[in-house]
Amino acid sequence: MNAFFQHLKKQTPQYLALMRVDRPIGTYLVLWPTLWALWLAAEGVPAFDLLIIFVLGTVLMRAAGCVINDFADRKIDAHVSRTKQRPFATGAVTEKEALLLFASLCLLAFGLVLFTNMLTVLFAFVAVALAATYPFMKRYTHLPQVVLGAAFAWGIPMAFTAQTGELPPPAAWLLYIGVLIWTVAYDTFYAMVDREDDLKIGVKSTAILFGDDDRAITAMLQICVVVVLLMAGPRFEMSFIYYAGLIVASGLFIYQQQLIRYRQTDNCFKAFLNNNWVGVAIFVGIVLHFLLEA
Repeated sequence: MNAFFQHLKKQTPQYLALMRVDRPIGTYLVLWPTLWALWLAAEGVPAFDLLIIFVLGTVLMRAAGCVINDFADRKIDAHVSRTKQRPFATGAVTEKEALLLFASLCLLAFGLVLFTNMLTVLFAFVAVALAATYPFMKRYTHLPQVVLGAAFAWGIPMAFTAQTGELPPPAAWLLYIGVLIWTVAYDTFYAMVDREDDLKIGVKSTAILFGDDDRAITAMLQICVVVVLLMAGPRFEMSFIYYAGLIVASGLFIYQQQLIRYRQTDNCFKAFLNNNWVGVAIFVGIVLHFLLEA
């Protein structure tokens, strides 16, 4: 037992790196849409216990997604400049350790969901399936970003079922579609960073699929996101402040298009990171709407 704890202590920094604790951007990008949904479902401040459950659940499931992603990429990360220092690529973590860590994180997240209701528990199985499936899609399709979008947006229907105890209304699925499209757009920016390496090793992505049309297609996707969120506004009876948040988000989308103009990898990565502020802008618009309407 003592040897086990000594090993755990030694490996903890590697496990934290595998979970991307030092790079929380992925957590933010999952969390913001989930918070949008919680506030919209509650028509104001959600139940405190649900807020804690979904924040912690988001952190755990994003970490689990990173672990299984690195497990899936264990044979290729060493050949990509951006990922060659990851724990699997350097041999610091074994396959068994990664799978045990993934299972542990999923079980912890599932334990949190048990404090909600049966419908949300059933939805949680879909969340795990999506998280486990996405990393392997890049071998079979040029659209792994679509699967990632489905996974990242799944907190939306779960938030509605947890808050209301009922199946999500059509407006919630409209929000889900908007976030799915948004994810495809920003993760294409992320894939543009690795495009040259991915082409060499045979990994597929929307960045490769779109080719020279990447800027035009991501711009169209971002326009679609704004349109879908505009359509969702009246269905949730949102006021002008929500639309002001969408205006800010639209300005950020324009800025991102300027960043990727010359496809420089550093700027493509900045464009990806900038989407955190898109999530913030829309969340602030939703929160202020309910504060002003109260």
